[in-house]
Amino acid sequence: MRIAIASDHAALDLKAELVGWLSEHGHDVSDLGPHSPDSVDYPDFGYKLAEAVASGDADRGVALCGSGIGISIAVNRNLNVRCALVSEPLSAALAREHNDANCIAMGARLTGADMAKACLDAFLSTDFAGANDASSRHQRRVDKLSNPTSNRQSA
Repeated sequence: MRIAIASDHAALDLKAELVGWLSEHGHDVSDLGPHSPDSVDYPDFGYKLAEAVASGDADRGVALCGSGIGISIAVNRNLNVRCALVSEPLSAALAREHNDANCIAMGARLTGADMAKACLDAFLSTDFAGANDASSRHQRRVDKLSNPTSNRQSA
């Protein structure tokens, strides 16, 4: 699988560890930066990651920052990307199964390397439940995520 990964300076060490782990597991990994510990703005790297996934250059994306929150917000600005902030394997699996998430975000200050690897394993090994059923409730909801102004139910 082609996986793009990006972070800010706070998650540089976790990113390096995950790049190695993903490569060891046979994935084609694109490290979108940063490549030094100098302070950077996480939105710049979140947007870069989202573009790589939305364009098809990557099948999945991994976004990392100190908390995971800021970079996940940046990634989700792209309507063709669904980035879930996760901290344990169940939420990573459900992000794929129910939401067809194509990116996950994690916080380097909150999630250790072993837990991050477990989250990635769950995320990468789980299929979307609506993949073979265009009429499924999961597919219907994912379609609305990519087109927020259409087909809304009345509140």
